[in-house]
Amino acid sequence: MKTALLFGSSGLVGGHLLNQLIKDTNYSKIKLFVRSDAEISDPKVDIIKTDFNSLENHKEDIKGDDCFFCIGTTKHNSPDKDDYRRVELEIPKEVAQIAKSNLVNSFIFVSALYANPKSSGEYIRFKGQVEEELKELNFPKLAILRPSFLIGDRKEKRVSEMIGIFVFKLLSPLLLGPLKKMKPIHSETVAKAMIRTANENLEKNIFESNEIDELVLN
Repeated sequence: MKTALLFGSSGLVGGHLLNQLIKDTNYSKIKLFVRSDAEISDPKVDIIKTDFNSLENHKEDIKGDDCFFCIGTTKHNSPDKDDYRRVELEIPKEVAQIAKSNLVNSFIFVSALYANPKSSGEYIRFKGQVEEELKELNFPKLAILRPSFLIGDRKEKRVSEMIGIFVFKLLSPLLLGPLKKMKPIHSETVAKAMIRTANENLEKNIFESNEIDELVLN
């Protein structure tokens, strides 16, 4: 029986991931790292109120078998450039470094479509830089998932994303070959794929959006 470390349980993917981890018999304990008190009561869940500006103080907590990281933000929610950079770049890198030092076996990271450390866009560049850091840390098992537009019930409505999902749903039949990875994907599918990558020995560690879908269907 394993211990899961979960960062980002309040998000679209993280919410589904938490529910699935609770049901998954591979896990006897789930450490939930949250900024504020979480409204959940389950014997498997250990809620750890976390100061993300002082993660070293939680080094003893960041111990377990599989670390699932799906924290993210938007420019709207983090208008301050330094805060945005910290959430998207510094926090995932720091969590991964601590997890590695504590001999956590696997790190499962939700990245982004077209993640690239040399991109001119901050969001894509930060995701790409985190990916590079994760590769250098040499976890025994690493999975990087790059979902396209996420389908699901968000607590907040993102108009631009809703328009994007609508447009790409219409275009989905035309998205073939290398364009398949642009098709919208359900957040629950991403969560299921994260658990599968942590519990199976797969031949690769980077999964584009269409490959995430295939992981769950196979």
